[in-house]
Amino acid sequence: MSAAVPSNDPAAASGPAAGRGPASAAGRGPASDAGRGPGGGAPVFRRGPVVVRPPATTANLGPGYDALGAALTWYDEVEMAIVDSGLTVELEGEGADDLPRDERHLLVRAARTAFDRLGGQPSGLRLRCVNRIPQARGLGSSSAAVVGGIVAARGLVEGGDELLDDAAALALAAEIEGHPDNVAPCLLGGVTIAWTDDASGVARAARMEPAAGVHPVICVPKTRGYTAASRGLLPAEVPHAEAAANAGRAALLIRALTSDPALLLPATRDWLHQDYRRPSMPQSLDLVDALRAEGIPAVVSGAGPTVLAFATTAAATESGSGAEAVEAVATKIAGSDTFAVSAVGVSNLGAAVIQR
Repeated sequence: MSAAVPSNDPAAASGPAAGRGPASAAGRGPASDAGRGPGGGAPVFRRGPVVVRPPATTANLGPGYDALGAALTWYDEVEMAIVDSGLTVELEGEGADDLPRDERHLLVRAARTAFDRLGGQPSGLRLRCVNRIPQARGLGSSSAAVVGGIVAARGLVEGGDELLDDAAALALAAEIEGHPDNVAPCLLGGVTIAWTDDASGVARAARMEPAAGVHPVICVPKTRGYTAASRGLLPAEVPHAEAAANAGRAALLIRALTSDPALLLPATRDWLHQDYRRPSMPQSLDLVDALRAEGIPAVVSGAGPTVLAFATTAAATESGSGAEAVEAVATKIAGSDTFAVSAVGVSNLGAAVIQR
C-alpha cells in the first residue's frame, strides 16, 4: 500500500538550514570552565534525559557510490538519561524482538565510544529506543543507531557540542560504521557528499540543500538485505569507460538534486555497482529497470534491497499520484504485497537533540 510516512516535524523537510542538526547552538547549556574532555579531566554530565531523532538515509543515489547520500523524513527516536548505576535498554518497534538489550547494542557501543572521546563514562545509563526505520533494508538503520548514540552522548555532557563538534562526530561515526555515506546525511541532514581525507584518513562531508522539486518515494521489500553480501558481489575492477560514465552522471546528479530535478532520470544512471548486485536482489533491480522504462528516476537505496524513486513534481507528490505511479509499476512487476511504497521527503535536519 502507498502511504505518506509522517515526519513528526513539519519544518524537517522544508525548514531553513540555520539551526539544523546537532551543530545548532539553540538550547545548549553553557560549557563548564573546568578542564574536561580528552586530556582535560572528567566531563561534567547532565542527567537528562535527552531525546534525539536520527533520520533514515539513502546512500549512493545511483552513480554516487560510497559518496552521495540524503536524509529522509523518517525517524527513529532515542531517549537517553544518566542514572546512578548500570545499563537499562528499552526497545520498541523495528527489531525490538531481535536486538540486544545490553552493551552489545550498536547504539550503546557508539555512545560509549563517544563518552570516551568526551572524557569519561557516566555512572549508569537508561536508554529507550523507538525504532521506525526498517532494519537491513538499505535505509541507514545502523547509521541511525551510531549517530543517535553519539549525538545523545554529547547532549549529556556540558559543552559536548564543542568537545565533539560535527566534524569530530562525523569522523567518529564513520570509524564505527565503516564508511561515511550514510552517517553524513544522518548527522547533517539534507544531501551530502562524503569522502576520506587523503592525508589523515579521516571522513569528511559537504552538505547541500536539496531542490524543492526533489520528492523521494521508497519501495521497501519484506526481505532483508545484507551489506557485506551485497558488497561481495562487486568486482575488483571495472572498465575505464564505465568508470568515466559514472563520474559524469554523479556530477550531473549533484545539479539534479540541488537545482534541476528534471535531470534526475539521466543523472541516476549507474554502471558501477547496481547491476553487479542483481543476484542478491533480483526483484529490486527488476523494479528499478521497470520504473526507469516508465520515465521514473529509480535506484537501489544503499546496499538494498529498498528501491528509491523520485516523483518529479510537487503536485504529483502532494496528490499521492507520484507514489501511486510507483506502486502501480511495483505491483505489475512483483505483486501487490512485495513492496511497501511510501512518499517521504528530504529532511533538512540531521540527528539533533530535540528535548533535554
